[in-house]
Amino acid sequence: MIACPDCDYLHRLEELPAGAKALCVRCHAVLYRHIPHSLERATALYAAALMLFLLANAFPIIALEVGERVERIHLLSAAGAFFRHGMAELGVLVFITSILFPLVTLIGTLYVLVAVRAGWRAPWMEAAFRLARKVAPWSLVGVFMLGLLVAVVKLMDLATVLPGVSLYAYGGLLVVAAAANAHLDDGVVWPRHHHPPGPVPPPGSARQHGLMGCHVCALVSPAGETASCPRCDAPLTGRKHDAVVRTWALVVSAALLFIPANLYPVMTVTRFGRGEANTILSGVEELIANGMWPLALLVFFASIVVPVLKLGVLSFLLVSVQRASTWRPRDRTLLFRVTEVVGAWSMVDVFLVAILAALVRMDALALVVPGIGVTFFAGVVVLTMLAAHSFDPRLIWDHGEARS
Repeated sequence: MIACPDCDYLHRLEELPAGAKALCVRCHAVLYRHIPHSLERATALYAAALMLFLLANAFPIIALEVGERVERIHLLSAAGAFFRHGMAELGVLVFITSILFPLVTLIGTLYVLVAVRAGWRAPWMEAAFRLARKVAPWSLVGVFMLGLLVAVVKLMDLATVLPGVSLYAYGGLLVVAAAANAHLDDGVVWPRHHHPPGPVPPPGSARQHGLMGCHVCALVSPAGETASCPRCDAPLTGRKHDAVVRTWALVVSAALLFIPANLYPVMTVTRFGRGEANTILSGVEELIANGMWPLALLVFFASIVVPVLKLGVLSFLLVSVQRASTWRPRDRTLLFRVTEVVGAWSMVDVFLVAILAALVRMDALALVVPGIGVTFFAGVVVLTMLAAHSFDPRLIWDHGEARS
């Protein structure tokens, strides 16, 4: 059997035709897929992605030319800009989300796939796959690329922007990594055992029948017999411990940080000796004044609309769980999934400030200095992402089962 990770509903494992996927009958979550030649394709794509990642870090990614002066930056320069301005916590955040965690995801997954393909039991294989899956939501390659493109558009009026070799490698990495993830079937790592048609599992959740489903390898085990999965050694919990209290604490903290994040400047732009402090909203207004409506809408949506909606949706879900609501649980689960996916895109403003601060260093001619507002805003993004990860969507369905 398999338990849905979003609603805990029990299903019987069945053989799927090539290219098909199994959906939960209750909340419509994807349970598993059958991807033909998944092992071979995923291994090749992850290997290509790793090579592109190394190329992207080996050469300059972009350069700014003003007259005879040229400023070049590497991927690591974005994190270094925050360290240079005394914002070490932001430097660490940019480094782990744009370089360290993407590298861990690629190496960890490739290590497991090569071992499976070779047919040997690699040391720490389960731990490597668990780690890769754990840090994958924090590997923000696509968000960094978007921040880089926004920075290029903003700088086109200031100077000549020259793309570097790494820019093309990073763009290729974005495409290849997405394809690798799409072609990876977890069933090649954790084989599913299909049995001849038998009795359908009794309706209800795994918890109702004294079972627990592993969120890493999907193995269903009897509750209480072990604290970890017998196959992948991941911790087994019926429900996340203190999920509601922890999520409320993170949501309230993020909401408090959102106020100074919008009041204080996220960066100060100096041109020909005159400095101008920019908040998130004033940056949007400047883009509108320059006729860059699509870019202004993108920044406004990612930096203001998404955090507000995420805080609102999480608050609504928490209240509904605390009030034991049975109102449209499938729709509430879908709301949670959307919130979990879009939250990371708010990091685009943090990456944008890091790239501009690293690239625009021309003394009195042009200079970008990050402001305290970006620290508060980064805190909002991180806390809302942690809040989404700490919430347990299975709680949405528990009260309906208790009443039935």
